[in-house]
Amino acid sequence: MITITGGIYEEYCMHPYRYNVFGSGGRAASAIAAMGGKVKLTSYCSNDILEVVQYRAELEGFLLNIIDIPVNVRFHYTHALAEPLIYNITNNPPLEIKEENVIRFGFMEGTAIVDSKYAVYDPQNVSSVELFHANGSKAKHLAIVLNQYEARKLFQIDDSHELLKKIAVSQQAEVVILKKGPDGCLVYDHKLSEIEHVPAFSTRKVSKIGSGDNFVAHFGYAWMEQKKSAYEAALQASKATAYYCETEGFITPQWLETFSPHPINLSEQFKSGVKPKVYLAGPFFNLAQLWLIEEARRNLQDLGLDVFSPYHDVGKGNAEDVVEKDLEGIHKCDLLFAVADGMDSGTIYEIGYARAINKPVVIYAENESEENLKMMEGSNCKIHKDYVTAIYHTLWTAISQ
Repeated sequence: MITITGGIYEEYCMHPYRYNVFGSGGRAASAIAAMGGKVKLTSYCSNDILEVVQYRAELEGFLLNIIDIPVNVRFHYTHALAEPLIYNITNNPPLEIKEENVIRFGFMEGTAIVDSKYAVYDPQNVSSVELFHANGSKAKHLAIVLNQYEARKLFQIDDSHELLKKIAVSQQAEVVILKKGPDGCLVYDHKLSEIEHVPAFSTRKVSKIGSGDNFVAHFGYAWMEQKKSAYEAALQASKATAYYCETEGFITPQWLETFSPHPINLSEQFKSGVKPKVYLAGPFFNLAQLWLIEEARRNLQDLGLDVFSPYHDVGKGNAEDVVEKDLEGIHKCDLLFAVADGMDSGTIYEIGYARAINKPVVIYAENESEENLKMMEGSNCKIHKDYVTAIYHTLWTAISQ
């Protein structure tokens, strides 16, 4: 049996529209239940969504231990890469959990004090990371999962290997996993003094919300219940997370045997610290267009890419002022990302120019017909109807060249 303690939240996404009652705890319980694991979810929950959670628990076969609170936390996303608006954060008495195997997530509305033999901990709070032992939690065997931002904010160490060892020693952790985005994760086994790399995997579609919850759930199940090594558990979790991103579903043991995603292979240039440069093509003549260009630029930069945007880096002007600078920008970039909805003539020209000089092109076009996109498809542009998928495929193309 694995006891999960983590949030049960409402999650709204405007585009593509999604409404779910999951949160880290709810999603992790569903993920392990789909693998056939025995699960108990301990969490705060309001009456507004309790019935949904109870039906899911009954259908999927996990146990519930619910502490009633007046309102539940709500997350509102414009899209899956947007910073969410968070509503109804309250402060509630801590949950006390004494079980053999525990997966603990950070809460928005409280905390969980754990006393266990095995524990996996993901703080899930980049603004104020709570260390596992800070609230009195104890575990004989502890695994900590952190992303690079959280880890470096806590310990101010740039070297990944030194950072992992510092976390393990200071937090009395047997295993530390450092998530590195498209570079997968590093897994440090303190008992063996070994650091191993687990790749991330590319997928045809990218559903981002909750992917981290899924990774932690599968790692915890494989490490604590299936008794796999930390490396084997992290590799299984990475594959299961790729399945979740591609299908928005939870992998089963049968699908895990047959699912074979492709690992993301980083170029030597990217591994040496060089940021790939992306040319951001798209119209910017009204508020909606400007908003999308601004959003795409921010999202690409947040993923570690250097972005050349004609609007930001050249500006508006007549042909003599802008065309030569724009074309020079395409020459200097490693690839081009284009917002093609509306078939703006300037954007179409930039796409054609980039392909003529053998630059890779990734296109986001949600509302255009196959006929309108025929020339782009025929010239080996990568075309995606989903915004988040298009952004990630731009990243994967950029870092693997």
